[in-house]
Parts: sequence; C-alpha cells; structure tokens
Amino acid sequence: MTRSVRRTRTLQAAGAGAAALLALSACSSSSSSDGSSSGSGSGTSSSQKLSGTVTVFAAASLKESFTTLGKDFERQHPGTKVTFSFGGSDTLAASITGGAPADVFAAASPKTMKIVTDEKDAAGAPATFVRNQLEIATLPGNPGKISSLKDLTKSGLKVVLCDKTVPCGAAAQKALTAAGLELTPVSYEQDVKSALNKVVLKEADAAVVYKTDVKAAAGKVEGVEFPEAAKAVNDYPIALLKNAPNTAAAKAFIELVRSAEGQKVLTQAGFLKP
Repeated sequence: MTRSVRRTRTLQAAGAGAAALLALSACSSSSSSDGSSSGSGSGTSSSQKLSGTVTVFAAASLKESFTTLGKDFERQHPGTKVTFSFGGSDTLAASITGGAPADVFAAASPKTMKIVTDEKDAAGAPATFVRNQLEIATLPGNPGKISSLKDLTKSGLKVVLCDKTVPCGAAAQKALTAAGLELTPVSYEQDVKSALNKVVLKEADAAVVYKTDVKAAAGKVEGVEFPEAAKAVNDYPIALLKNAPNTAAAKAFIELVRSAEGQKVLTQAGFLKP
C-alpha cells in the first residue's frame, strides 16, 4: 500500500468520526431541548386534568363578571362546569356555615368573609381580588335632579338602600355618616341587585349601589358619583372552602379570578384593582 492510499484512508476515517460526533452532538442537543421544552410546559401538560362541577357562592355584584369567567373556565377546562349562587354576602356566608356544599366563596366585604373564617370553614387565608365603590343609581335622564348624596334626603324622593347587614348597605351607611346625613329609605333590600331593580322598575327614584351595577344595567339607570363614596370602598375577598367537594377545580377557578385575564374582565366591569 502506498503512502498516498494510506493517507486517503486515514482522512476518510477521520471524516467519518467527525460526522459521527456531530450527529451524536445534534441528537444530544435535540434531546436536551425537548427536555427543557417539556419542563417549561409541565405546569399545564403534566397537571391533573380538571373535571366535575365547581360551586361558587359569590356576592350579587359579581354576577356579570363571574358568569363570564365561569364560561371562560369551562372553555379552558373541558369536562368542568361552574355553577353559581349569587346573593347578599351575609346570606351566603350563613349558608356556608350552615353546611351548604360549596367550593369557593367570594364576598363583597372582609366582614362577611369573617363569618366564614371565624367558623373555620375556609381552607386558607382569603385574598382580596378586587375593590368596589358606591354610586347613586337614578332613573334615566335623572328626573329628580340628583347631584349629591344630600339630594337623596329631598322630601318626596323614593330612595332604596341595601340592608345594613349587606356590604353595599354597610358601605352606604358609612358614606352617609361621613356626609353627616340621615336617610330613611322606602325599603331595605337584601342584595345590591334587588336595590338596583327597584329603580329599573321605576318603583324608586334612586338607590345607592355599586358602580359596577350601574355599568351592568347598561342604560337602564343613570349613575351619579359622590365624593363620600371614596370613604366607603369595599374590598372583595375570595377563599377556597374547607369542605370543598372539588378542591382542584376550585383552586384553578380562584387562580383564574386573580390572574391577569380575570382581572381584565373584572376591571372592564368597573371593579377597582386590589
């Protein structure tokens, strides 16, 4: 064998070895890349598939925004269903402490949430997820010419308030006290939607409700802001319940409410960020 032939074969062997090393490196790189990609998506792909019903007890003022979030949740997690019980926070809290089966409680005030936590019916510390501020709801066109909280004390004006035990009622009383006013309404309602509905049905000239409720009424009422409302802003806490029948899905729903996506829905409804 000549020196030239030996040299050619040596170069060929070296080239084959280099190619093998490159192929091995590429394979290793691909494997590593796949592994890291899989790891970054593990929060979703390897997580437990959610199913079943999530029962949410929520303040009446959350009806529109939570209904939207419930549909979003069901779309994101096929096989789940979100059912709601909306009403006065105090009534809902009493139902929970009385043993009503529920997974999540979203209250319109820390005071009503405390009813549940005091009975140790919450699985952990509640978290404030939004805030809400009062507004006066009047008939469209504001025929009563209401421009302030004081105007609600005019003789002959039919005004509705939420019951004092309900967060919107407690906030209204706080605002009235801040303004140094006393007001005797034609009725006290058990939740904010009932108070608003009195105006919608023209059974009252005005009601003290939340800004979110005026916005949700979409032209059926007119809103009048008043400065004392800033002294009676309500924090809304949400909590997983201790005896939740569907803990995994309940936690996921709370995560959605507190996520950027959930906050967008809530702020669009008129809620304030926590």
